Amino acid sequence: MNIRVGTASWTDPTLIASKRFYPPGCTSAEARLRFYATQFPIVEVDSSYYAMPSGQNSVLWAQRTPSDFVFNIKAFRLFTGHQTERAKLPKDIQAALPPSDKKNLYYKDTPDEVVEELWRRYREAIEPLHEAGKLGAVHFQFAPWIVNNPDGRAHVERCADAMAGFTLATEFRHRSWFTEKSTASTLALEREHGLINVIVDEPQGPTNSIPAVWEVTNEALAVIRLHGRNHATWNVKDAKSASDRFNYDYGDDELGELAERIRAIAAHVARTHVIFNNNYEDQGQRNARTLIGLLGGSVVKTT
Repeated sequence: MNIRVGTASWTDPTLIASKRFYPPGCTSAEARLRFYATQFPIVEVDSSYYAMPSGQNSVLWAQRTPSDFVFNIKAFRLFTGHQTERAKLPKDIQAALPPSDKKNLYYKDTPDEVVEELWRRYREAIEPLHEAGKLGAVHFQFAPWIVNNPDGRAHVERCADAMAGFTLATEFRHRSWFTEKSTASTLALEREHGLINVIVDEPQGPTNSIPAVWEVTNEALAVIRLHGRNHATWNVKDAKSASDRFNYDYGDDELGELAERIRAIAAHVARTHVIFNNNYEDQGQRNARTLIGLLGGSVVKTT
């Protein structure tokens, strides 16, 4: 079984501040990535969600990691329907936007020619990883207001068309996509467009959480994302950082149960990516190491 286990981000401020993962003297961006890549065979890039990615960074990331290392990269937040500060866009793009007193921009309100240019630049920026054989999935974590209705489904299809030629993983944040009545049609939509159904482990109950649907929609890849089970922080307001939401330390019993489910799903696909998104301090790294031990010979190790 080809199972890769890693974490979301290698530069979270709380991880660095904890001083429990990186060795002394490992203080530069290059040194941290090189060290991380000796510990895990995959990482999820989250900086590409907050701002448009850089082709130069993609080249450097490819150069600084082993030949078989893999990056999953998050889609830019405008593409996933999230509110996007105009200041996060390239300056020439900002200048091309119609004047507005609104701080945030949404995909549906963005001029078509601007959207097309952003898609072009995004594809161009991640192409060096693709060419190096180090790009796993482009991860689309859709906004909670992208719901299962004609507009929501059309937006998912638009993203699939815009990123043709890349492997896309889709994670929804509204439970309308996976109700008793809608699950089959959502999985059918993903299969029709070759999208990876992201299997999540997260707090249940809020409308912006979905159940874990252990189904394969593309035989090439399965993606499991582990957010932790902290109900108290899932929708916490005024968090100092994103990692505050995912402050959760998986217990050995919980990881053992997950290992069994992961082995079962991995039997149906060519590759499996497991990403720990409980990125408060070194929780994700410690939990990832434990899971690797539980999975034993099933996992891809660093070389």
